[in-house]
Amino acid sequence: MTDTSEHDTSGTLGEMGGIVDLGMPAPGGAFDDHNPPDAALIGDCVHCGFCLPTCPTYVLWGEEMDSPRGRIYLMKEGLEGEPMSDSMVSHWDACLGCMACVTACPSGVQYDTLIEQTRAQVERHHERSPKDRALRGLIFSLFPHPKRLRLLRGPLRALQATGLDRAMRRTGLLERLSPQLAAMESLAPRLGRPEPLPPYIHASGERRAVVGLLTGCVQGAFFPGVNSATARVLQAEGCDVVVPASQGCCGALSVHNGREEEAQGFARRLVDSFESSGVERVVVNAAGCGSTMKEYADLLADDPAYAARARAFAEKVRDVSEILDELGTVAPRHPLDMTIAYHDACHLAHAQGVRAQPRRLLEAIPGLSLKEIAEPELCCGSAGIYNIVNPEPARELGDRKAANIVATGAQVLVTANPGCLMQVTSAIQRSGHPMGMAHTIEVLDASIRGAPVSTFLPA
Repeated sequence: MTDTSEHDTSGTLGEMGGIVDLGMPAPGGAFDDHNPPDAALIGDCVHCGFCLPTCPTYVLWGEEMDSPRGRIYLMKEGLEGEPMSDSMVSHWDACLGCMACVTACPSGVQYDTLIEQTRAQVERHHERSPKDRALRGLIFSLFPHPKRLRLLRGPLRALQATGLDRAMRRTGLLERLSPQLAAMESLAPRLGRPEPLPPYIHASGERRAVVGLLTGCVQGAFFPGVNSATARVLQAEGCDVVVPASQGCCGALSVHNGREEEAQGFARRLVDSFESSGVERVVVNAAGCGSTMKEYADLLADDPAYAARARAFAEKVRDVSEILDELGTVAPRHPLDMTIAYHDACHLAHAQGVRAQPRRLLEAIPGLSLKEIAEPELCCGSAGIYNIVNPEPARELGDRKAANIVATGAQVLVTANPGCLMQVTSAIQRSGHPMGMAHTIEVLDASIRGAPVSTFLPA
């Protein structure tokens, strides 16, 4: 890391972080003038180090440039005229985007905004290797497209039913050919039957709200039971549930990986899908999707046709635990005599600030005991597509999370994001300590329906 004292800090970042707005990026530097990393936000960082113990990559490697403040320093250099290099990009790519540093920062540094601005610049100006381009092309031609994911279910179920997936894993061939594709295969959940939802579900008893339900991409294709459970719980709590057939991807994966125009296209289409549905709230059961949808006003701020509509849409978005906590429960809960460990999904806890609501809902279930997990601020390593493009650090983080979960002695791990469920399930299997896995809403649904504890326990 270059000593900042060697630079002229007039109008730039000084030793204590004071800054005068740089205006446009310096010519020849890493960034163009379309939404570069905001100089004023960079100036908020005083390099205090409170973020370091919460940053997964810094915890793993102890490298300054793989910490939030190190990455911010690289952004400053890019604004000042340093060209974008492979080394610079590698440090930004290594960031999981978990936003634990945002929660930890006493100065209120908006690192989430800065890293998204930076990644959009990287996508426009950095030439990736052919292998990396091919992998990312495969990911983004598949995961943000619900219909394509549903087509994948058939072959994947056949592999799982015949045991060919496990046999292929034992050979290690795919791991040797491509660790990234091997990671993608190993993360795939065991698939059950599809559970399509009707376009309109009437509330049980007195109607208390009319809500729209995002069915999502990975959630809809690989965890259809979570969407069904969400609809049942909302129905039981007095909500009419609208499920627009025209809805598609929310754009979260694209936003988090700098694919700005693609994300904006997904956002416009989703706004169109829900705008005429007459819903009071748009309910989301995937943490990464919810955090992006709540930021649509920023994503579409420069679009005169959508700016106001995106703002109105974003104000309606609620995580399912938020809407249930706001409404208050009316459906009776049956006992579930089991011990759970609750894992905070990063984009629920850090990006949305939703921590207390799911805990209150779970702790209200008779007989249920909730255990907290050590190092809760550290990401499990899922982070959107991170565990595919960076499988080795993701595996380390997953194994660390699994060890902390197993140490609680809980019977079931509960979280609120499909990526976390896939990542932690894989890590728990490697740990040799099998346990049940469930989404928060599945536990609430089981309690309302009076389902047995065995529903969640491993076979």
